[in-house]
Amino acid sequence: MSNMENGKSEGSPRGGRRLAVVVNSAAVDALQRIAAQTDDAIDLAEAALVLASFDHPATDLEIYRAHLRELASAVTAAVARRESPDTLGPDELAGVLSEVISGEFRYAGDEDTYDDLDNANLMRVIERRKGLPVALGILYLYAARSQGWSAAGLNFPGHFLIRLESLDGRRVILDPFHNGRVMEAHALRELLKVVAGQAEELESGHYKDVSNRDILIRLQNNVKSRRLDLGQVEDALDALEHMKILSPGQAALWREAGVMQMRLGRLKHAVESFEGFMARAPDGPDRRKIAGVIQELRERLH
Repeated sequence: MSNMENGKSEGSPRGGRRLAVVVNSAAVDALQRIAAQTDDAIDLAEAALVLASFDHPATDLEIYRAHLRELASAVTAAVARRESPDTLGPDELAGVLSEVISGEFRYAGDEDTYDDLDNANLMRVIERRKGLPVALGILYLYAARSQGWSAAGLNFPGHFLIRLESLDGRRVILDPFHNGRVMEAHALRELLKVVAGQAEELESGHYKDVSNRDILIRLQNNVKSRRLDLGQVEDALDALEHMKILSPGQAALWREAGVMQMRLGRLKHAVESFEGFMARAPDGPDRRKIAGVIQELRERLH
């Protein structure tokens, strides 16, 4: 039995529910503190563990933090074994990450059960040593940044990729889902056509950095989508609410929350969410459409 499974309170079911509420309240507080930070100050791995803790209340995050420290120490040791550790090129940096994360720690993309919810929960990814591209990417980014290396997630559609930059300014793109392999232009083009369609071609926007906040939103979007696929609308709404905490200015999140509230029959809350969308969205057809929805819902409430 995992530590998460052991994280249940003893005593009456009512007492257990109270504990879960208290623990989740602490997770909300932690997430709000993370959201209040500047983007550069956000510790991606720590934030992903906080998000994972909503599904596994009362689990000790220190177990997973210790694993992350072990991962960083292993990367440090692997660098020290190189002949010229201070002058490693980007391919060598990528090789170190692959050697440690894929080789020593045996992390890999979950191709067999790709849609499993556990693949987007960093606690379970650490326990199972497999996950989605973005979840594994967070581990690669954590390991790289622990060494002071320049590493960023990319705005590549449908498949999370990472760019590493060496001290001399040279760069490589690696795929955390496939053992940290370096992706040349032809491989990127092939991948793009698989995930986005045969008509798609590489363009400069695909190489653009994404923020730490956007990476966490991307991680949680996987949780939300999988829960919707399972018909778990209320749980999907929970994931969306966590996304709103991280990025409250994103109008689309408020609009989607309103739609989910409507599906759950919570019309008053739907109105509140749609009003949040109206306060953040630019003028246009979508905003006018939602204004009509709000008016209709108010009439149904009275």
